[in-house]
Amino acid sequence: MSAVTAGGVRRRAAGRGFRVALVAGGALVLAWAVVAAFWPQLVPYDPQQHDPLSRFLPPGPEHWLGTDQFGRDTFSRMLAGARPVLQVAPLATALAVVAGTAVGLVAGTFGGLVDEIVMRLLDAVVVFPAIIAAVLFVALAGRSVTVMVLVVAGSFVPIVARSVRAATLVEREKAYVEAARLRGERPWSLMRREIFPNVGTTVLVEATSRFGDAIFAAATLSFLGLGQPPGSPDWGASVSDNRVWLQLAPWTVLAPALAIASLVVGIALVADALRGRWEAS
Repeated sequence: MSAVTAGGVRRRAAGRGFRVALVAGGALVLAWAVVAAFWPQLVPYDPQQHDPLSRFLPPGPEHWLGTDQFGRDTFSRMLAGARPVLQVAPLATALAVVAGTAVGLVAGTFGGLVDEIVMRLLDAVVVFPAIIAAVLFVALAGRSVTVMVLVVAGSFVPIVARSVRAATLVEREKAYVEAARLRGERPWSLMRREIFPNVGTTVLVEATSRFGDAIFAAATLSFLGLGQPPGSPDWGASVSDNRVWLQLAPWTVLAPALAIASLVVGIALVADALRGRWEAS
């Protein structure tokens, strides 16, 4: 009886932990999503407005997070910077998950030579540095949201594909797939009707995990000057532009850096909570 009671207590505690993590993480993500959508109505100042008389003002009643070297309001720029990041990350994640899932399913279902070719191609993509790919894309197509989406998604496709392939190889050996094979189902039918529905948890875990990674990757590209154009309120670009003033005006770096961290933590909390629930079920 005590073992049953202890098990019930642990399940209730796990359930409360799941809800707390999901609510806390979801609130952070939702808050930034609202900011990204409605920042023009939320900012107290034009994030691009220069005011030479207000350079490097510390946080105060008029400028809650101070100003930068051009007198621009740091709080307004932090809010405006949410949109570029949340334009890139969801699109890049969706593209990476769709492409990676398709590649992983094909490799795992067909096996043999198809699997060997796909895996060697993925190895080649992984070996090629993502930063060099980003530089080449920017040189050819210029800075744009589309370029950032393609670069970020391309770096995640091999990761998603490997995870889905591993799950597919496990499912392929199970009795229900063998029964379908004996009924005469073709590989494409096996992949679509039998295997894909049973690797859904892996796909969802990858989607939530890659979303947080995509936020950080998009900010990194902007920090390196490969994302949004100079002067953009994008968080990564803001950290890069203001890092030389870190000792004089630390708020100009801390504000965008903490914004990135809070969004990534929010997504991580949601991802961990959902992963725990899926694994428990």
